Amino acid sequence: MTDYNNLIQPDTGQSATTLYIVRKGEFSDWLSAQPQTVRMLLAVQKCEGGINDFASYQFPGDETQRSVLVVDDRDALGPWALAKAADALAEGVYRLDGAEAGDAMLGWLLAHYRFDAFRSEPKVKGPRVLLVNEPGRISAAVAMAEATALVRDLVNRPAGDLGPEQLEQEVLRIAKAHKATTHITKGHALEAGYPLIHAVGKAASRDHAPRMIELEWGDERHPRIAIIGKGVCFDSGGLDIKPASGMRLMKKDMGGAAHAIALADLIMKAHLPVRLHLLVPAVENAISGGALRPGDIVKKPRWPPCRD
Repeated sequence: MTDYNNLIQPDTGQSATTLYIVRKGEFSDWLSAQPQTVRMLLAVQKCEGGINDFASYQFPGDETQRSVLVVDDRDALGPWALAKAADALAEGVYRLDGAEAGDAMLGWLLAHYRFDAFRSEPKVKGPRVLLVNEPGRISAAVAMAEATALVRDLVNRPAGDLGPEQLEQEVLRIAKAHKATTHITKGHALEAGYPLIHAVGKAASRDHAPRMIELEWGDERHPRIAIIGKGVCFDSGGLDIKPASGMRLMKKDMGGAAHAIALADLIMKAHLPVRLHLLVPAVENAISGGALRPGDIVKKPRWPPCRD
């Protein structure tokens, strides 16, 4: 995972490249005040005053690099306002002119996200560091970026490398980091207590066996909240098999679980005063003679479910 901790730093007067933030309605006046050469450079880069239009340029006779980004409202930048610029900029240190980063710190960080785990030659691009005047907001932005990157990493991993067992390992990882307790229900206990989860996942191979993954954390005196995330690691449709066009993106059917796991991690990192209960029903809906059939009826389980 990308290390986001040093990508935004307090502005203490360090040397930095200027990134001008121009409101859409003021772009024409701003452009008119620039030298002809600069106007030509912006035109070549199709920076014409639309929201998120971006360009880099130099003044004639001056080697100092500058950049400009067009925004809707520079007084209240949205979370993604700086993302395009951060992705396009070269490695270096930058300072905004005309705006405070605010919520846009998140987009700056996430512009650095890359999923290169399965590339033989990962694309490497140096960090783009943003200097800000609101150092108190940096840690919250970093935490949100880390949670978002975790969701992306889990969703992007191929189904062959991210089955129910790997989701379980991810929950165990965050549980260990925050001293939370976990409980995994599978096998006969899953069939008896959670028959629908078992029915959907029973046709998968043994290494992708279905399970209910639970995590609990926090003071029992605090309000109890539950986060439940759908963990269908791949959905073939069972014996009601989907066409290729409908199955191509079914490895992303576990996106709910990815969000739930990342949110649970974020809650525990923030030490929120809650009693957290995370539940991830994790299955692979595969095809075999034991796959769930259209019209099959799953009987109501006894309650509470038994535990191994």
